[in-house]
Formats: sequence, C-alpha cells, structure tokens
Amino acid sequence: MIKLKNVSFTYADAPNKALNDLTVSIPKGSFVAIVGDNGAGKSTFCKLLNGIIPHFIDGDLTGAIFLEGEEIRQKSPATIAKKIGYVYQDFENQIIRPKVLDDASYGLLNEGEKNYEAMTLEVLATLDLAHLADEYVWQLSGGQKHLLALAGVLVMAPEIIVLDEPVAQLDPFHANKIYENLAYLNQKLGKTILVIEHNSEFIGRYCDSVLLMKEKQISWFLPTKMALQKVEELINAGVYPPQVTLLAHEMIKKGHQKSRLLPINQTEALDFMSGVSLYSSSPSKAPLDQSKRRMPFIEFKKMTITYPRINEQPKKVIDQLDLTIRQGEKIAIIGNNGAGKSSLMKLCVGLIKPTQGQMILDQLDGLQMKTEEIAERIGYVYQNAENMFIEDSIEKDIAFSLKARGVKDYKKRTQRLLEQFDLIEIRNRDGRLLSGGQMRRASLAIGISLEPTCLLLDEPTASLDLATRKKITQTLKSLTTAIETIVIATHDMQLVCEWAERIIVMNNGQIVGDGTREEVFNNPILLKQAGIQIPELVALSRKLGSDAIFSIPQWMDCLEEVK
Repeated sequence: MIKLKNVSFTYADAPNKALNDLTVSIPKGSFVAIVGDNGAGKSTFCKLLNGIIPHFIDGDLTGAIFLEGEEIRQKSPATIAKKIGYVYQDFENQIIRPKVLDDASYGLLNEGEKNYEAMTLEVLATLDLAHLADEYVWQLSGGQKHLLALAGVLVMAPEIIVLDEPVAQLDPFHANKIYENLAYLNQKLGKTILVIEHNSEFIGRYCDSVLLMKEKQISWFLPTKMALQKVEELINAGVYPPQVTLLAHEMIKKGHQKSRLLPINQTEALDFMSGVSLYSSSPSKAPLDQSKRRMPFIEFKKMTITYPRINEQPKKVIDQLDLTIRQGEKIAIIGNNGAGKSSLMKLCVGLIKPTQGQMILDQLDGLQMKTEEIAERIGYVYQNAENMFIEDSIEKDIAFSLKARGVKDYKKRTQRLLEQFDLIEIRNRDGRLLSGGQMRRASLAIGISLEPTCLLLDEPTASLDLATRKKITQTLKSLTTAIETIVIATHDMQLVCEWAERIIVMNNGQIVGDGTREEVFNNPILLKQAGIQIPELVALSRKLGSDAIFSIPQWMDCLEEVK
C-alpha cells in the first residue's frame, strides 16, 4: 500500500540530509511501529506520507513515494488526507476550533456530513471525551488535547492512520484505551496503522512489525517477535525493548535460564519464568519515614483552584487540597489526565492564583510573593519544553534569566550548564527546532539556571526514546547534589519506580494516595481509581507470587538468592 524507493530529503538551509536513501514497502492492513532514537528521522519520514513534505515544508526531496500505486507528489495534501489521517507530535497545532465537539467534527462538517454530530460523539465516547463535548479546548489537560487531536482524525475514517507518539502525554488507562482502539481498527476494520512509539511494551502487545531507523536511514523492517530479539542492536540505536524482554535477556546472560526466544509480553514472560523461584524481602519504609522529620518547604492548606468558563459554572481543578512538600524530598505526582497535576505545579510558581486557600513557601506567604522571588527558590520545567524557548539559540535562553537578574558571572554559569547537559555542539541552535531529547535537556538547563532550592518538572520524559529517558533519570539523580527538592508530574511509571522516594496520587483535584512505591503499587483500589497501571516488572513479580520487584537489578538480586 505504501512504498518508498530511494527517498532522500534535506530541509531547506540544512547542511545534512534528514533522510538518506529510504526504500521500504509497507503492506496494507499492517500495524507498524517506527522506532529509533530522537533525531533519527522518524517524524520526517511520516510527514512524507501525507504530503506535508514537500508541499508545506521546503527542502530537497528525491526518490519516489507511492500510495496504492500512485505517486504522492502528484496529489495535494487535501486529497491524500482522505486516505491518510495524521496525528502530529505537536498535536496542539491540529486543534483549531474553540470547543471539543466543534473541533472533532470539523472535517465531517467540511465534507457536508449531515449526521456529523452523532458520528463525532460516538468517537468522543470511545476516547472518553464525550462528557467534555461542550468544553472549551483551552480548558483541557495536555493528555485530553492529545485525545481530541486523535478524535478529529478518527471521525474521517481514513484507510491509513499515522500517529507520532500517540500516548506520550496520556495516563496509562487512556494509553491502553488508545491502543485497544487502534488494534480494533487494524484487526476488525483492516486499517493500516503506523505509530512512532518509544514505549516498547505497547509494541510487543499490539504491533505486528517494527521499522528501525538509525542515522537517517532504515536499518530494517521485521516482524515484531524477530525485531525485539535484537536487544543489543536496539539498545545501540537508542531503543529499549520491553522490560520483560530485557529481564529475560539478562537472565540468560547470567545463566539463570537457557538460551531461547525472548518474551515480548506478559503472557510469554510467565512461560519463560516457569520453574524460576524468587527470594523477596519486606520493603523498607525508612526513606519516607525519615523525610517526615525534614522541614516543610511548600505547604498547601485548603487549596482550591477554579477556571472560569463562559456561560457556565467555574470548573474546579483543585479541591480543598492539603499537602506538605519537605526539604530534600524526591516526589512523583501521578494520576489520570485532568487530575490537577499541572495546575498544582503552576500554582507553586505563581503562574496561576487559587480561588481560596494558603500556600506557605519557605516559611513565607507564597501567594504574596512576586514571581521573580519564587523563581529564585523554585525552577519549573514545562510539560511542553518548546514553551521555554524565547531566544534564537539555547545558549541565549539559558543565559536569559541570569542576565535579567544581573548575575555577574552569567557567561561562566551558562557555559557550565551547556557542558553539564551535553549541549555544547548545539548551543547556537534555536531550541524550538531541536529533537525531543535535545529540547528536554535544554529545558532542564534553563530550569536550574538560577540554582533554585526546588525543581518542578512536568512530564520530563514525555516523547523521549528510552535511551534519552534513562539519561534524564540519571540527570535527576545527579541533580539532588545541587538541588534539595525535586517534584515531577509524570505518567512514566518506570521513572517513578526507579527514582521517586515518595509518590502522591491525584484524582479529580484531590490527593487520594501518598506513600512509598510499595504502598502505592500494592493498592489495587487506589491504582484503579486514579487510572494507573503498574509497570510490567511489578506485574510479573506479583503473578509469580512475590512481593513487588521494581527493576531488573532488583530482580537479579532476588534470583541470586536462589540456591
């Protein structure tokens, strides 16, 4: 159905090729995961398929691209869009109408579909958005906007659906729902699905083939089972196979199992672990118990936040919340989309004001402090990293706040941050034109430029390949030597398991859980309430009758105890 032959592309004014001699055929009805590290060319490859390149993005395109045997370059993007639906990585640019129902139904209205409203509401219900049909789009969370962009594509019923990071900002419940719907479209309706995906657990469960991109080229295109056996090659290309696959690979290397095909999902992992015994010990609650003796840094008392709505009652996003964040804590805030995580962070740094309640910051009245006073104590890294770039180079962006506050050695400090976050080679590039991983590193450098006491990060690993996620995790661990308190809001449960000492669970603007990872992930009622799915390693350990095991090193320690 889709065929590329010797396709190369270079962006206008760019010195090097963005894609180099791509040749591949993608069969009709396939479910393909496109993988590779940040900057490998995945998004550029997908933009070829719907005519965005070369019709709207300038550059030098060579080779041939065929859709059902016809050359794409001879067709307008409007014509191609009837067969190929595309959800972009920067999906907010696809949202063009003020209300949810208006936006999702926009394509059907343009087609003159009389039954547009009922058809759109059916799709919205499938994506758990029907109750928001009359809401203004700017009142949605980032994850809800992502679902809305997908809804606008699905209502048009295209034969091919291309999704760039379809679950990057979604909570686990909605992420699973997205993939279940894509599987239905693929298996029952015969749609061809292409996803750029960093979450290999979803690839192992749903995709039938994997296309690996590396250094602007296609390395191979293989069935999923074969592709995920190439553990070392994938890791070298910045792609990490599913956690159960990595665990099995490590067990074979250490002699705990004989060489055999590696599992790629939970069902296969249970079979692989047949006959394996685990040693587990009671988890220690010392870190959280100890943190309770630390001094409070931020205190919220009866905090309520509402957003105004036109011709409607205000929407309450934080409801009578009481919370204490103490000095030196490493906290993860988790919960479903719209739970209030981002609003809570924006409140901390003075970007929004509460309807009622108190905020005590560093023993001062935080609600009376100016934003520049707060910025000296708290650094904030936005959910969408591109929103942090205001200059024409990341070096200038990092230096901006330092210069504005008259820091004398701002050049030395900027240079040190560029080195710390591996940004020297791209120091002169516009941050908005960087890859996802580069953007995230640059935004972290901006966030800590004023050397705050506390750092807040909203979805620090969203849209990153797993290799870059691991680098970000290591960066977070290293930052604790310079920054006392770090709070992240995230849907990345593996990051939560590997990094956080304290986990706060939010749902409908309230805190419904607060404890260690053992306390949170061993509470199935709480997890269901907040739409949280436990990581695959934890799920596997439970199915084997063990206490929760959170990482591969911890698994290996348990196996080492077996005689």
